Amino acid sequence: MPPAKNTNLGKALGHTKTDKRLDILKKLQEAGSISEAARRAGVSYKAAWQAIDVLGNLAGTPLVSKVVGGSGGGGAQLTEAGKQLLQASHDLDLMKTQVVRKASKPAATDTSIKQMLGLRTTMRNQFPAQVSSIHKKGDSFRVEVSTKGASVFAARITAASAELFALHTGQQVQVLFKATAVAIQLPGSKADKGNAIHGIVVRKSRGRSSGEVSMLVEPGITIVGFADNLSEFTISDSAVAFIDESALVLALV
Repeated sequence: MPPAKNTNLGKALGHTKTDKRLDILKKLQEAGSISEAARRAGVSYKAAWQAIDVLGNLAGTPLVSKVVGGSGGGGAQLTEAGKQLLQASHDLDLMKTQVVRKASKPAATDTSIKQMLGLRTTMRNQFPAQVSSIHKKGDSFRVEVSTKGASVFAARITAASAELFALHTGQQVQVLFKATAVAIQLPGSKADKGNAIHGIVVRKSRGRSSGEVSMLVEPGITIVGFADNLSEFTISDSAVAFIDESALVLALV
């Protein structure tokens, strides 16, 4: 099977075989429904979408297509990239098992080796990017990173971190930030400082009060944040995500 173009499937594979996110993709392939995949995986419908969004962000390409129906479910299937990711995950699990079996040091238990082979995080927003500019601002640095689709995010880090990471333009990094650090607002809203990222609303929590909103920034990158009044937001409408620069975490790839 030929590899999908312009994808980073390897970045979505830094997980052990027990990762629920990959398990949800597998069950989606079997069931053809996100709601049914969530039920079989023992997670909520919202958590299943979160898993799909995170893996899609890491891979840099959509992993699920042909979603039909309302917020409670509908039909769905894996894209070619989604199928390749599952196959790669299966192959990687086989290789990991072989490495663990060959380990000869007594201290290198199966558990410790698996922990070293994969790292997961609770941060719901994460995607790959490239350092495009670095500017010193007092005792800190303002680092701008660009995604594959040319979206620009700014992070503020300490001078010590910049030195230890040896940050430089062109460097590949992973961008991470919590959903609670993202304020989703209507177009035209203004923020005193920080990132103002434009996108399209693709999902939102039920109800009219404050809640979660998922916003598509570009193909392959979905941002999850919170809005004060959900009734103001409609699926497919434009929205803006405000994120303080200090909330962004940069990880070396």
